[in-house]
Amino acid sequence: MSVESIVQAVYLVAAVLFVLSLAGLSRQESARRGVLLGMTGMGLALVATIALALDRSERPVGVTAGLILLVLLVGAAVGTWRARTVEMTQMPELIALLHSFVGAAAVLVGFGSYLSEPATSGADAGAGQTVHLVEVFLGVLIGAVTFTGSVVAFGKLSARLRSSPLLLLGRNWLNLAALVACAGLLWWFLVAGPAGLVPLLLMTVVALALGWHLVAAIGGGDMPVVVSMLNSYSGWAAAAAGFMLGNDLLIITGALVGSSGAILSYLMCRAMNRSFVSVILGGFGAETPAAAAGGPAEPGTYRETTALEVADRLTAARSVIVVPGYGMAVAKAQYPVADLVSRLTARGTTVRFGIHPVAGRLPGHMNVLLAEAKVPYDQVLGMDEINDDFPETDVVLVIGANDTVNPAAQDDPASPIAGMPVLEVWQAREVVVFKRSMATGYAGVQNPLFFRENTAMLFGDAKEQVELIVQAL
Repeated sequence: MSVESIVQAVYLVAAVLFVLSLAGLSRQESARRGVLLGMTGMGLALVATIALALDRSERPVGVTAGLILLVLLVGAAVGTWRARTVEMTQMPELIALLHSFVGAAAVLVGFGSYLSEPATSGADAGAGQTVHLVEVFLGVLIGAVTFTGSVVAFGKLSARLRSSPLLLLGRNWLNLAALVACAGLLWWFLVAGPAGLVPLLLMTVVALALGWHLVAAIGGGDMPVVVSMLNSYSGWAAAAAGFMLGNDLLIITGALVGSSGAILSYLMCRAMNRSFVSVILGGFGAETPAAAAGGPAEPGTYRETTALEVADRLTAARSVIVVPGYGMAVAKAQYPVADLVSRLTARGTTVRFGIHPVAGRLPGHMNVLLAEAKVPYDQVLGMDEINDDFPETDVVLVIGANDTVNPAAQDDPASPIAGMPVLEVWQAREVVVFKRSMATGYAGVQNPLFFRENTAMLFGDAKEQVELIVQAL
């Protein structure tokens, strides 16, 4: 049996493992198994690809093996270092940055594939070469958009760039003009023959600008959807690279990532009352200057509380719901929160978590933090599962959440988050909001919840305050 036949068989096994991995990741209970299956599939894919590269190499086997080993060592060293040093609060921006690597790789593969196969033009170009040129063009286009879009997302999530949207005059027309220009450059690229490098380079510049503008025009409150959409883009870029390289596994893997990212983006758009088409066009999340400033500074007066008073409320409560947000991740409060929940549960209090689909700055961010603190899965419920239970709840602890519990989404049609489904925590008997200050959230929108009669504000570091509550209990 030839090496290529064995490699294709291994690719098939790896593809099946990737499908099983996605299936495992769909549930918290099976997520660990899903990750292990994905790691196994990727390990098999790497080994098979290296074997195929060695078999096809025109260099001496030792030279090729040395180059591959060098690349693997560098990649493994950087990846291990980042995995060990990155904070959970930095995970969204890290993932956005990793998406940019996929986009850059697709661009480089496209140029390498084009330069390695001299092109012909006119009648000399066969159908097969035309298809290949289209693959190269689309691969570079998608990769370039993914690259700069992911870099901008990384900058916004890491606060290196302003989270407010960039509102250029006629920005939608600019995007349309860029796409029309790319279509014209595609025609030039197909008929240019050996001179096709010029339109390919021009298209790359246009695509880089388009990717930058698409994400720059999106406000910070919508970045979780952007991250999932960029995940989809990176998958399609990888699939395009697979077509260019003739690698079936890369095509399958890219299609899995691209389609699953698109499905996740669609679900998150529904959770935020956004248009899926608007995500692709980069036209949502644009607040007006007044809205971006947060609207009225103080629509009322707030009531402050203490950790001891909160402990008294929790002692008397029969039903408690904890609503975490990005502030919990920043304070690293998931461990004392888990301790608090276990103590309340031991007292006979019913305690559950309410998770908004876009809580934090990454899909599933809060779920990962709670799983890290070993919170039982059956206590963690989604927004649709728990929203009807707030009226029968004695105490709600909002720990670091802001935009996802904002009643303005339902009450204020002029709000930038109007229509976005939120956790209706204000319907509970008492609400305690953990915050460092009265500042607005990531979307820059004032939250009327803080000024309601049944809401009390507990200021300070969330971790320290929860630890004080545990001590008081």
